Amino acid sequence: MKLIYLANIRLPTEKAHGIQIMKMCEAFANTAGATVELVVPWRFNKIKEDPFVYYGVEKKFTITKIPSLDLIMLGRIGFWIQTSSFAFFAFFYTLLSKNAQVIYSRDELTLFLIGFFKKNIFWETHTKKENFFAARVLQTALGIISITQGLKDFYVTKDVNKGKILVAPDGVDIKQFNMGENQVELRGRLGLPWDKKIIGYIGKYKTMGEPKGVDDLIVSFSKVLPALPKAFLLLVGINENEVEEVKKVFQRAGVDEEYYKIVTHIPQKEAFMYMKASDVLVMNYPNMPHYALYMSPLKLFEYMASGVPIITSDLPSVREILNESNALVVKNEDIDGLLNGILSLLKNKDFSASIAEQACKDVQRYTWDRRAATILSFIGI
Repeated sequence: MKLIYLANIRLPTEKAHGIQIMKMCEAFANTAGATVELVVPWRFNKIKEDPFVYYGVEKKFTITKIPSLDLIMLGRIGFWIQTSSFAFFAFFYTLLSKNAQVIYSRDELTLFLIGFFKKNIFWETHTKKENFFAARVLQTALGIISITQGLKDFYVTKDVNKGKILVAPDGVDIKQFNMGENQVELRGRLGLPWDKKIIGYIGKYKTMGEPKGVDDLIVSFSKVLPALPKAFLLLVGINENEVEEVKKVFQRAGVDEEYYKIVTHIPQKEAFMYMKASDVLVMNYPNMPHYALYMSPLKLFEYMASGVPIITSDLPSVREILNESNALVVKNEDIDGLLNGILSLLKNKDFSASIAEQACKDVQRYTWDRRAATILSFIGI
């Protein structure tokens, strides 16, 4: 069986979708012994590392680069030129690949074109799409893979048969957390204070221009310090162009630089080290439709696999995976609730150990290989 995965992404990319796509291609190859070909556009790229090395993925599939007009620097017009050119070349490339049993993609424009000539198309959707191209793909695709129940429910309201939609949350490569180093060793290696209670946040400051709860976390942390002077806030993955803005938030909250550290984007493997070096991991998404209903963040599963207790805001999308047995769930956008939750986890070792252990057990259901097996079964392979 041959599966072609069409992905309009810059590869490698520092963004999370690159990890997800590479890991899924590896898992598809692992699970069915399938011949998997990842087709991506030619793009300007400051990252020169081999994608397989960059993501720690085995070379069990091939990567093919096809032409595209990389004019992203021109803004919205440049984005549409690049997207359209990739869809155009992917359309012809796929027509010439006569032996592909499955054509798989996250890009609705590409599948829109291919759907006029091919029937074996499957769309994996990660956000709510209401455009003309998505509407047609919802009807022509043999199957839709949704990352949350909330996203599936949305598409069912668009007259899509619910049996045509599979809910498959994102996943994690658990073995990447087997580092052979304890917390103290990791802190020494990463230059972190060994005697502090480290509250970790892994991720961007904003996504698509929207806040991700970091401001509230910093304000809550400023209130943690009087009760726990040895607390330390670790922010990992902040974009370089966001650092000054984040520092201003710390200044307004009255938090001196000795009490926090900002680490800009790093390879995924290093991010895992910072997770395991922390005492608490925070996932403080605001109550906005995208976060509440449609997201399945990779870091949720990575947090679970790290063995570190999680504190999270209470959102339906999060509730699909986390609950009171494997995380501390607090009210949305509640600074005092977040403050009390952090203090509770840092002071109650038995409770923290209990939810962290349960999260490690629960995340076993969310490996990339299991996700691939579920999707291939749904496809009928």
